[in-house]
Order: sequence, then C-alpha cells, then structure tokens
Amino acid sequence: MAAGGTPRHEFIPPPPGEILGHPRPLWMLFCAEFWERFCYYGMRALLAVYVAATFFGHLPEGEANAQASLTYGGYTALVYATGIVGGYIADTYLGYQRSIIVGGALIAVGMCMLLIPDLQWFLVGLAVIVAGNGLFKPNISTMVGALYAPQDSRRDSGFTIFYMGINAGAFVAPIVCASVIGARFGYQYGFLAAGIGMVLGILVFHVLAGMLGHIGKAPSGREGAGPVLVVLGGALAMVPLLWFLLSRSAVLGYVLVGLMLFLVAYFTASGIRCGDRVQLQRYGAMLLLFLANCLFWALFEQAGSSLNFFARDFVDAPFHFTLFQSANPLFILLLAPLFAMLWPVLDRRGRNPSIPRKFAIALIGAGFGFLLLALAIEATPPGAKVIWLFLALTYLIHTMAELCLSPIGLSMVTKLAARHEVGMAMGGWFLSTAMANYLAGLIAAVASGGGGHGAASSLTQYAGTFTQLWWLALLIGGGYFLCAPLINRLMHGVK
Repeated sequence: MAAGGTPRHEFIPPPPGEILGHPRPLWMLFCAEFWERFCYYGMRALLAVYVAATFFGHLPEGEANAQASLTYGGYTALVYATGIVGGYIADTYLGYQRSIIVGGALIAVGMCMLLIPDLQWFLVGLAVIVAGNGLFKPNISTMVGALYAPQDSRRDSGFTIFYMGINAGAFVAPIVCASVIGARFGYQYGFLAAGIGMVLGILVFHVLAGMLGHIGKAPSGREGAGPVLVVLGGALAMVPLLWFLLSRSAVLGYVLVGLMLFLVAYFTASGIRCGDRVQLQRYGAMLLLFLANCLFWALFEQAGSSLNFFARDFVDAPFHFTLFQSANPLFILLLAPLFAMLWPVLDRRGRNPSIPRKFAIALIGAGFGFLLLALAIEATPPGAKVIWLFLALTYLIHTMAELCLSPIGLSMVTKLAARHEVGMAMGGWFLSTAMANYLAGLIAAVASGGGGHGAASSLTQYAGTFTQLWWLALLIGGGYFLCAPLINRLMHGVK
C-alpha cells in the first residue's frame, strides 16, 4: 500500500485546482524549496573559504585551501548520500510530508551550531545538517513527480518550474548570506541567516501542506507521533557516524563506493525479482545515467570550492568574490524558461535530443567551460589577474550544460523507476551526486592546493587541472553520445 493507503501502482491526482496550467501544490513546493535552497546555497557560498581561514589559517595558503576543499567535498557528498536513506524512510515508514518537517528542523538546528568557532563542534553542526538533508531533499522532489500522471506531458516543464524555485533561492542566498551579512559582520552570521531561511521554509510547508491532499501522507498504520520520534532519534544517532566521516575523508570515499555498489545490486535484484524484463532494463539505463550524472557534477561542483578560491585570489572583479556564487542561479532563472520551451519545439520537429544525448551534451559543455578558463589563464600576463568576464562566461556555459541534465534527470528518475520505488530511486540519484561531490572535493584539493610557490605557479596548477577536466569530459561525453541509441533501447519508450 502507498502513503494514505492507496495502491502504489495507481495514480491519484492531487486536489483540484491549477495555477498557470500546473497543479496548485507545485507552487507551494516551489516556495518551500526556495527557502531550503536559500539555506543550502547561503552556507555553501561561505563554507570552503570560512573553513580555510578559521580552522586551517595556520597552514600555508595552498594547503589550507586543500584541507578546506576536502571538508567541503565531504559535507556536500554526505548531504546527497543520506538522500537514499531518507527516501527509503519516507517511502516505507514516515511519509514524505513528515520527513520534510523533521529534516528541515534538523537543518535549522545544525545551521545555528555552525556559529561555534571550534572545528569539532563545527563538524558536529555539519553532521546534524547532513542528517536533516537526507530526510528533506529527495522527498520534496518525489512529491513533485507525484503531482502528475506518468504520461502527463506537463511533467518535464513542471520539474523545470520547480528547478527555478531551487535557483531563485540559490541566487538570493550568496548575496544575502555571503556578500552582505558575511562580508560585513563575519561569515558565521551568514550561516545564521541561512538557518533563518530554513525556518521560513518549514513554516511555508507546514501552513500550506493541506494543498497536497493525500500526496506524501504517512503510510497506513504509521500515523501518530511514534514514527516521528523514532526517525528523529535515529537521525540524531547518526550524527556521531557522520561526524567521523566528515573528519576522515578517505574513509568516506570507501563508504560512498560501497553505497554505490549496493545501489547497483539493489536495483538489479529488484528488476530480477519483479520478473519484468522491461523494468530490469529500465533500471540498467537508469544506473548508466546515474554514472553520467556523477561525472557531470564532479566537474560542476568546483563552483563552491576551487572556483571560489580562484575567484578570491586570481580574478580581477569590481565586486566581492562570493557574488560569483549567484552567477549560475541567475543564468538558470534567465535560461530555464527558454530551455523549457526549446525541448517541445525540437520534439515537434523531430530533433529533440534523447535523454542520454542531453547528458552527453552536458558533460562536454561542462568540460568546455573549463577549457575556456584554462585558455584565459594562459593568456593572462605574469603577475596580472584574470578578467572577471571569463569566469562569468564559464558559469554561463556550465549553466547551459546543467539545464541539459539536471531537471531532465529528476524527471527521468520518476519515469524509469517502478512507482513503489520512486523514493529509493530519487535517493539513488542523489547518491550519485554525493559521489560526484566527493570527487569534486578531491579535484578541488589538487586545483586550489597549488603546484608550487607564489601566484604564478598556483595559476599554472589551475590551468593544468582545468585542461585535464576538459579532456576527461570530452572523452566520456563523446562515449555517451555514441552509445545513446543503446541506452534508449533499454529505456523502452521513456522520453
């Protein structure tokens, strides 16, 4: 039985009513996600630079950047890795609505703990945020998918609208939390502002949850306060483990590899167990696209670490360097409506790239952004700084690549997964993003750690790393482009 006691395979629409052609609850979820993303991206804009200056400031600058990049990568990896646990809990035990409330409350508490100027307590605060994110992040995306019938043509555009809510919060957050509050009063107060944003998100969701109707309700027999207390206790019990993993980057890497192998085994076994060859092959396609997702975000997630350090140290800009963190969401807000209109137009003309080819384009685009930046570094005279427009153009190229993958990917998961495993599949999508963030931290530690002494050698290190990322993206993206027809056959008509 599904949440609310309805059969899992049967689609039951949300309460009637539409706004701009989409179900009314979409706009409520849009607002709740806006504030959650305000919280996440507000602290993300500050995290690496704050950790480097506050806790590793006694080290040489390159080493401080490298250590902070590993902390950043470990945190962002765990934020997404716990999504697979949160998705399972919501699917089978707590329901999506209550998972979001409990997760949001934990995030807000963890944000307040980041004000403590001690590394170990700071890591405890990050661990509490991670535990909360696991309950929040995959489940609000899953409810967006539940608003639409499986073949509803509005589904992709609905996810794109939802994605704009994510990026509206991500655009405002670095400006408010980093460039205004953090730069003027201290970065720790930027964390506080981010936590207040999370509280606002919880309030929006709680007050307007009635719009969802049956969607996201607790499974039959799981009503009442008991399951909430059990999940809250379990989340708090995870905090020491999460703290340990944040403190031991190498151990975290092994754990993530193990979880990825478990994910492959789980969906393979599920496809075999159900006896449906089509579903088994769809899971195979989904796992291949998870791999492409992992590779893309390993490149893209340099934004908060190596590109943030690069902007701080080597870019000539007439504004605070953290404003670059708002470039990607600003471009998303400007371009997402155009991309949402582009896909149907191309589809009518028979030229809409398949999902695997969109992923391939995204990978090659991400690599090209780094190639542009590497060429700009090579063209910069010794002792000079890179013109800020080149970094802005890199963010623009990365944004266009992102729009070929991320909103399409969220929708793809809800289509390829069996209905009773959508939450688990969405958690798997975020687990692949977790692995990407861990890899991104390792890459950033190399790029921002410097290859020698002085500015010139550090710029050389950035240029070399960015060039290698270009060739990696071109090779793997090209492989996905060529293999797209095979992956399409495994998807059995899902577009």
